[in-house]
Amino acid sequence: MTYQEKKSIVSLISSILIFTVYGLYKYPAYPNEVMDSTVTFHYWGSFVLVLTLVSIAAHIVISIIFNIVFRMTTGEKEPSFADELDKRIDLLAFRNSFAMFIIGFLLAMGALVIDQPLKVMFIVLIVSGFLSDVTGSISRLYHYRRGV
Repeated sequence: MTYQEKKSIVSLISSILIFTVYGLYKYPAYPNEVMDSTVTFHYWGSFVLVLTLVSIAAHIVISIIFNIVFRMTTGEKEPSFADELDKRIDLLAFRNSFAMFIIGFLLAMGALVIDQPLKVMFIVLIVSGFLSDVTGSISRLYHYRRGV
């Protein structure tokens, strides 16, 4: 397996773990009693903001650890450049990831149109962000394995 394939697998696994652990940690704190919209907005706003910050920090740490372990196990340095294939694969993965998020965004707005609670809209947005990240990693892995 190439460096890029291994990095895509690590990114996929870390995205799943980060989202699952954070979701299991934070979701039980959801206030179940009847509440006004400011409490709902505060809870979901903090959920999204903290998830974003935790995810970015965790991905940085995991990337550093991956590069250290990769260098120790293979004795090779990570590639310092991206050729045309790498750039094309990144663009394809970004396109697929973006399309997944836009579909989720439209579904979240559709949930508001059909008078679903705000909770549904936020859950759809959060899940679409997660699926967008997973789709990008899977696309990248697929294209490195199968070609463009």
